[in-house]
Amino acid sequence: MTWPESVERVSAVLRAAAVEARIEEFDEETHTAREAAEAIGCDIAQIVKSLVLVCDGAFVMALVPGDRRADEEVIGATVGARLVRMARPHEVLHATGFEPGAVAPFPSRAVTQTLMDSSFFGFQEVWIGAGAASHMAALAPAELLRLTQARTADLSPHG
Repeated sequence: MTWPESVERVSAVLRAAAVEARIEEFDEETHTAREAAEAIGCDIAQIVKSLVLVCDGAFVMALVPGDRRADEEVIGATVGARLVRMARPHEVLHATGFEPGAVAPFPSRAVTQTLMDSSFFGFQEVWIGAGAASHMAALAPAELLRLTQARTADLSPHG
């Protein structure tokens, strides 16, 4: 089976790190966390949204549960930035090498640091974007933390 080049990049990182993970391809593209959770059959909180923000000019990735919104103020405070905004589509592509809607948390090109919401540790398995809108990968939260070298924090308001 051949996957798109962007999915192969994600797969190569998983293989090189000897991570127990699986990549699945879905018939329908999953552009939203809700669509992904429905396709997989998991809790929407297990979907990892890989969001790119511009924090004082640097690219920061925030890994946020699918059922929550990223709190830009909290993210800014966590990384010590005063000016924080969501990256524009062309900036997401530049920072990560992935199209918006298909962003994987690794490998990334220009992300200076990654933050991971601590709520993911309540699950045995979480699902990340795998480089294409029709591909997702499942892995343990601890492996996601290790691969992204993220700092954990409470990044989103609850509910």
